[in-house]
Amino acid sequence: MDMRLEVVVVPVSDVDRAKDFYVGLGWRLDADVSSGDDFRVVQVTPPGSPCSVIFGTGVSSAEPGSVQGLHLIVEDVVAARQELAGRGVAVSEVFHDAGGVFHRAGTEGRVPGPDAERRSYCSYASFNDPDGNEWVFQEITERLPGR
Repeated sequence: MDMRLEVVVVPVSDVDRAKDFYVGLGWRLDADVSSGDDFRVVQVTPPGSPCSVIFGTGVSSAEPGSVQGLHLIVEDVVAARQELAGRGVAVSEVFHDAGGVFHRAGTEGRVPGPDAERRSYCSYASFNDPDGNEWVFQEITERLPGR
């Protein structure tokens, strides 16, 4: 049986501020639906993604800003970083991990600049939404076998 991840819920404290932020990234606004003051759902989708993001009022009991390590896969991490910075988003410099395999939580092990060989899966940049939910660009130009 196929199982597809299609929606990720991100906890936010201010729905309108989050909506402005994500739409300002160039993400498509799919829905903004409410049924009273205690329930509102906003759905946005990053360009080219089959997975959408939902946030709102009454959709999550998680603490706003508690999500970490959501990955946005890009073909060119340098260009993706420049695009977001051009939209006024505070985005980290491009980095790779000292171990060369995957990045660690937080900023531990970050080495400035992309992976020296520009190997797929090894170069990153990160940014946070206004609540502190963390997003990571990961550069993938060639998929591992089986993907």
